[in-house]
Amino acid sequence: MNRVDLMELVRDYQVGGVSRRQFLLRATAVLGSALAANTLLAACTTAPNDNPPPVVDESQPTAVVGSSSDGEMITGIVSYPGLAAGEELMGYWAYQEGGEPRPAIIVIQEWWGLNEHIKDVARRFASEGYVALAPDLYHGVVTTEPDEARKQAMELSLRDAVGEIQAAIDYLKGQEVVNGRFGIVGFCMGGGLVLQTAANSPDIHAAVPFYGNPLSASEAAGVTAPVLSFLGTRDNIPASGYETMHAALTETDVPNKFQLYEGAQHAFFNDTRASYDADAAADAWQQMLGWFEAHL
Repeated sequence: MNRVDLMELVRDYQVGGVSRRQFLLRATAVLGSALAANTLLAACTTAPNDNPPPVVDESQPTAVVGSSSDGEMITGIVSYPGLAAGEELMGYWAYQEGGEPRPAIIVIQEWWGLNEHIKDVARRFASEGYVALAPDLYHGVVTTEPDEARKQAMELSLRDAVGEIQAAIDYLKGQEVVNGRFGIVGFCMGGGLVLQTAANSPDIHAAVPFYGNPLSASEAAGVTAPVLSFLGTRDNIPASGYETMHAALTETDVPNKFQLYEGAQHAFFNDTRASYDADAAADAWQQMLGWFEAHL
């Protein structure tokens, strides 16, 4: 790729022909520097899906596509091996520098994509002393439109999504800041993926689904990680499904708890939505921190 091809790449990104992830990977390969690729991306002021990522800190591992240090906290975009040979996946991570290796929390997006709310949740976990990583399951697509969110969610196969979550866990296994203990939390679509991952991965040591599709009793029989679930009484997901799942977990002696909030709607934890319930969200956050502390 020459200079003309590079300008074509910029044009394609600006009109939405390539994703942010694809742009960064291709530009880094051409320019030979993630810093240069991030600088070029920052000049693309009509980026369709997200704000330009922070400038890369070249002192970080080569797997870091874009990261920045804010005081003692490292945040940014990381790239790691995907499911197929040569495939690269991306996610947003956050952690505090220094100290002993600590547990990691995998944060799974709602159906809107890897947006600022999910990144903020990751940073909140980092502030509590965890390494947090939110996989980009839509590969650069972020939306606020329900129809587009529905389309993206329908195109995401359950098998691939769980595989990409496992790839994020495998990446963290090789990071010196992680001690090998993994928690997982997700919201809406991500809540269901939390449970599916817990049923299929031996690496999960604690799981916290928020208002996702519950497992059947037979699926729950494959879960060994402690599960703390949150749901509101005004959600369109029936509480009976969670009650059945938690009864199955109890039968197999898996530590579990189901918290049902009176009057809370779907997405009550998301403080960027009209459905946000400050009291329920604050209580759920504290219960979740206690759950992870107890089991990680």
